[in-house]
Amino acid sequence: MKISYNWLKQFINTDLSTDEADSLLTDLGLEVEGVEHFESVKGGLEGVVVGHVTECKKHPNADKLQLTKVDIGLNEELQIVCGAPNVAKGQKVPVATVGTTLYDEKGEAWKIKKGKIRGEASHGMICAEDELGLGESHDGIMVLAENLQPGTPLKDIFEIEIDQVFEIGLTPNRADAMSHWGVARDLRAGLIQMDKNTPLNTPTVSSFHVEDRSRKINIEVKDSKLAPRYAGVTLSGVSVKASPAWLQNRLKAIGLKPINNIVDATNYVLHELGQPLHAFDADKIKGNKIIVQTLKKGTKFTTLDEVTRELHEEDLMICDEEKPLCIAGVFGGLDSGVTSHTNNIFLESAYFDPISVRKTAKRHGLNTDASFRFERGIDPNSIEYALKRACILIEEIAGGKVTSDIDDLYPKKIEDFQVFLSFSKINQLIGHEIDTNIIKNILSSLEIKVNNVTESGLGLTIPSYRVDVQREVDVIEEILRVYGYNNIPLNEKFNVSVSLSDKFDDHKIQQITAQQLVGKGFSEIMSNSLTTAKYTDYSNTISKENQVEILNPLSQDLAVMRQSMLFSGLESLAYNINRKNEDVKFFEFGKTYHKYAKGYHEPKHLALFVTGKKNPESWTNALEKTDFFYFKGVVDSIFERLGIDSIKLKTAESSVFNEAISLIHNKKQLVSFGTVQKSILKKFDIEQEVLFADFNWEEMLTASRTNQFTFQEIPKYPSIRRDFALLLNDNVKFNELEEIATKTGKNLLKKIDLFDVYMGDNLPKGKKSYAVKFIFQDENKTLTDKQVDKLMNKLKLQFEKQLGANLR
Repeated sequence: MKISYNWLKQFINTDLSTDEADSLLTDLGLEVEGVEHFESVKGGLEGVVVGHVTECKKHPNADKLQLTKVDIGLNEELQIVCGAPNVAKGQKVPVATVGTTLYDEKGEAWKIKKGKIRGEASHGMICAEDELGLGESHDGIMVLAENLQPGTPLKDIFEIEIDQVFEIGLTPNRADAMSHWGVARDLRAGLIQMDKNTPLNTPTVSSFHVEDRSRKINIEVKDSKLAPRYAGVTLSGVSVKASPAWLQNRLKAIGLKPINNIVDATNYVLHELGQPLHAFDADKIKGNKIIVQTLKKGTKFTTLDEVTRELHEEDLMICDEEKPLCIAGVFGGLDSGVTSHTNNIFLESAYFDPISVRKTAKRHGLNTDASFRFERGIDPNSIEYALKRACILIEEIAGGKVTSDIDDLYPKKIEDFQVFLSFSKINQLIGHEIDTNIIKNILSSLEIKVNNVTESGLGLTIPSYRVDVQREVDVIEEILRVYGYNNIPLNEKFNVSVSLSDKFDDHKIQQITAQQLVGKGFSEIMSNSLTTAKYTDYSNTISKENQVEILNPLSQDLAVMRQSMLFSGLESLAYNINRKNEDVKFFEFGKTYHKYAKGYHEPKHLALFVTGKKNPESWTNALEKTDFFYFKGVVDSIFERLGIDSIKLKTAESSVFNEAISLIHNKKQLVSFGTVQKSILKKFDIEQEVLFADFNWEEMLTASRTNQFTFQEIPKYPSIRRDFALLLNDNVKFNELEEIATKTGKNLLKKIDLFDVYMGDNLPKGKKSYAVKFIFQDENKTLTDKQVDKLMNKLKLQFEKQLGANLR
């Protein structure tokens, strides 16, 4: 939110510098994220002076150029070549001297230099009004008043607005500060705390009066819950034209484009007081009546942006007797707004239900200055005051007169909030005792009324515009932010409670796993749990029936909760690959969300994503691409780090994988991993292979509890290695060999590894060759060759019997 410091000073007289005001506002909870310098004329007309054209003749080498001599108050006159058709001897004109920086309509700078034009020297430039930013005309040079003295700086003639604009990061709860008036209130509270008791200059509406009652427009509110207060008044005989410079400058300073004096006046009051207003062309209101109501679902309505929208049955609309005119609190209609032909207006000021406005704005994808304020909650008691303020302003800048009484429908008054504030609670939460008089002064500066004082606390009335202050703790927060967090002393002693926690707590196991993965070159990502419903078409592992839908999604790309960790991870991979970061290793801890007949389910997962090369490019490393076996090593390292063993392997079947395996522990699947289907990768424009692992994190936590790390001495006796080259059917898996060997070798077989696989032309059809390594060791004695040979024969027989294997 942009706040003009010049505008702010209209409400509060302060000599604070911009930096001091910035610091105080931030301390008060209105964080200033930046300060922007504003000039109503960019460059401030620096270097532009009044010139007197003393001579003007045709350029000897160009028919459309003039050669002039111009007096700018120096000892010598300047020769300037000018192409404007209206330049003439005797004129007073604006001259941009050599070295002056001017700006084009896009705000890009260009500097005036000495030069020659068609062979004649030119020392400056005689300017048109659009070249200076003083207007839009480029028909010719700007001719100034004859009584001006040559050499007079143009910035002394034209009023240049110079301002500092605060960019405030307004938190959603601070609805009271959504205007210059609201910020001035907070600033005053801070100044009072600094012993600078500065009064607020409230804009007066005492001059408001009804000229006659010739143009009353009746108002009917059909649902007072959606529109608790609605007021309107008619002005007749207005003249729609450009706003005066001071008003345009105020709006430009905060980033608004002036439109016309009526619309600008409503925008001015909105940003001044925080009360949205809307002006209708009164002649377009059929039946001389405004009806505030909802319409049936599917009703067509065209808004100011020329988009035809279908209304929801809960959208509150401002209508006449024939048609809808405006989406209440959100956006005006194309056919009812103010145009250059408008002479009579109906001015609306209202308090609409915040929840209703927010839902309507989200449904239609609209975010306007009005909806921003209505959906957070405005001051319901400023409706009439803002309406009178706007009427006075419109009469001042657009003429016309008020031709009806203010019709104010407010059937049930919104009451102020009542809170009891305990002194002991203040001390308990703040940890510091604040003097009672200081507390009462702070509350008074915040317009919080102290009804009664007791030994234990204060009875308070909170103004209705402070929608975020309804509890005792909220009042204490208000006291603290004005008192100043920096003014709370730090105690020399801190008391800390040490909690007993389980070493298998989720966050501890998660941290151990994360450190393991980071050590292997992985980076952690955090993806949005909201995603698009179209991903259910990519895989049969997730379904539309089980998806959790968002009732009021920000967009269709964020309309459902994710059912799989895969697709949000692929989005991150695609983002990196598109930016030439093609070697990626990601991991993410997160939840998926499912809706079943028995209720909702939110399992936690650990997801791994790998693509590209194993290691960064270097002269010391061979460029090897990541593959399935590298990825399996990463997965195995996690189990090893967490002490999870007795893992069984089985082939995984899933529509997201080309080939994959699952690892099982105590009949529970801990992880499935493999290479992602190319058809899925194509949806994300990923052309390189991607490996994905999906851990069931809850089962991983359970498995980590059942396994204990054990430590033992290094055996005194040596191990013995033996190798087999086995000819096997190509459907035999290594884990089958491993299971048979483990049962046969019993306690003496310590390790079995596959170190080579061959499938070639020299083998029978349907066969493959495995080179397998066996490590034997007896912890109590040295094994003999005879013992090992006996074990190897047993292994050979079992492999032949159970797998049909042959030694090569």
